[in-house]
Amino acid sequence: MPPAARKPKSRTYDPAKTRTAILTQYAHIRTAVRTLTPAQLALPTRLGDWTVRDLAAHVTMAVETVSRNLDRDEPPKAELALLDWPFATASRAADIADGTRDLAAAHSDPDALNALYARTEERLTQRLATAPGDRRLATRTGAMTLADYLVTRTVELVVHTDDLNAAIEGLDIPYDRQALASCTRLLADALAVKAPGGSTEVRIPPYAVVQCVEGPRHTRGTPPNVVETDPLTWIRLATGRVQWADALDNAQVSASGERADLGGLLPLMA
Repeated sequence: MPPAARKPKSRTYDPAKTRTAILTQYAHIRTAVRTLTPAQLALPTRLGDWTVRDLAAHVTMAVETVSRNLDRDEPPKAELALLDWPFATASRAADIADGTRDLAAAHSDPDALNALYARTEERLTQRLATAPGDRRLATRTGAMTLADYLVTRTVELVVHTDDLNAAIEGLDIPYDRQALASCTRLLADALAVKAPGGSTEVRIPPYAVVQCVEGPRHTRGTPPNVVETDPLTWIRLATGRVQWADALDNAQVSASGERADLGGLLPLMA
């Protein structure tokens, strides 16, 4: 009988690089949103009934939570580990959706939306300049350190960059390499948390390789169960933007071995 699977340890993220990545990715989105016309802002997205305007407003809300939480009193201890965050967001989905719609309605004019982006960026830049990484934040999902919470913001920014690019043909918002790497790694590690084990190797080059799924542990040579895909496809799978069967049919992911079917484990975040 194989030994009991252990929960993987959270990997280390460079706080300075994470801060730079967030500011860079947010700036990429802000530059793109500045070009959008009222007709483009009214377009649908793949996020239910959200329009591009709703999605654009949500990006500012996801980033403003950093500044807002830094303005609050510091909680006595961190309650939520980084690898628990992907599974803690679903309970707040309704509140977040309501807040997003209210924010979008209050900034329906392109000029107002652009001003919101500018204010959010200014506040974030100022607050991150002085706040230490071990500063605790009272976030919606539970108290976390600033360093950990910033890694979660790379997920928000990269995922919604992809959503915006999918909604508007030719928008082509670029991805900051560090933001894409952090997002990919956190979601890969979340899979290992959800399905601990060592029978299957999931490769997402060039950013992540994780062992997961209970069963005989591979030690040397070619693993018997291998899944491989690119970072954006992995992120779409992990967040429910792409279904496992569709990714296989479209040759966006390769899977070999009897334990390489991840369809029952995805998405990780809804």
